[in-house]
Amino acid sequence: MTASTVSPAPEAVDASAPRKKPRGSVHARSPLGRVVTYVLLLFFLIIILMPAYVLIVTSLKSGREIGVNGQWNLPSEWTFASWEKAWASLRPSFIRTFELAIPVALISSVLGAANGFVLSRWRFPGADVVFTLILFGMFIPYQAVMIPLRQIVHEIGLPPGISTLIFVHCVYGIPICTLIFRNYYATTVPVELIEASRVDGAGMLRTFRSVILPVSAPGFVVTIIWQFTSAWNDYLFAIFMSNTRNGPVTIALNALAGAQSPDYAASMAGALIASLPTLLVYIVLGRWFIGGLMAGSVKS
Repeated sequence: MTASTVSPAPEAVDASAPRKKPRGSVHARSPLGRVVTYVLLLFFLIIILMPAYVLIVTSLKSGREIGVNGQWNLPSEWTFASWEKAWASLRPSFIRTFELAIPVALISSVLGAANGFVLSRWRFPGADVVFTLILFGMFIPYQAVMIPLRQIVHEIGLPPGISTLIFVHCVYGIPICTLIFRNYYATTVPVELIEASRVDGAGMLRTFRSVILPVSAPGFVVTIIWQFTSAWNDYLFAIFMSNTRNGPVTIALNALAGAQSPDYAASMAGALIASLPTLLVYIVLGRWFIGGLMAGSVKS
């Protein structure tokens, strides 16, 4: 064997030697840049949490202390009397809001899933026109249709209250739910899966029930959270379609605030009580909410 055919031995690699980080790496950021980043994050966190601090501190004060002690100081005497008053006032409407938000989230999500499946994978003539018309409902301001909507509800015969609000929120939730599911099915569900179900003799409804729904959990998480919070926090539909006797918690919270001599401590406690369900939903399901949004954003 000649010397020209002999390959040079590879150099030994020192495993303990530090590897060079590529330029532009996040880890190559200077210490000063990290300090500035953390300072800015802390600043914005304080700005965001300031209203929550005022709510909590004020709700634990007595009515006399609010005007004397100010809104930023801690209470000199901690009391939960305002929380008890707020809960006694909001409890009936609090339960009614669950009766509103849960059916709205489930019904509109199922209808949006069916629409999204048909418009994405079961095409028909004029599907794009139908989808555009459905999306048009997302851009109509509620204030522009409130009076005609109230007249339509009255002509249909729906009484003011939770049943009417369920109907209205389901109708107005269909466009956003359809958009979310259409994007999810178009980018995530393979066409081969639909074709395989057709080969097996499954029709549209059977395919949707047996094949599509089992893989639709990320989309349902997004639409259920979205619709639940929208129905729970709604005030405009509630003020037109219900009243303090049969309306949701937002109407009762407005009545609790009062007009002539408002009880600020009870109002703050009521605002915290009314916001707890949506806050817990985002804390518990927030990770799946972001994952569901991203699942339909890019095609794998």
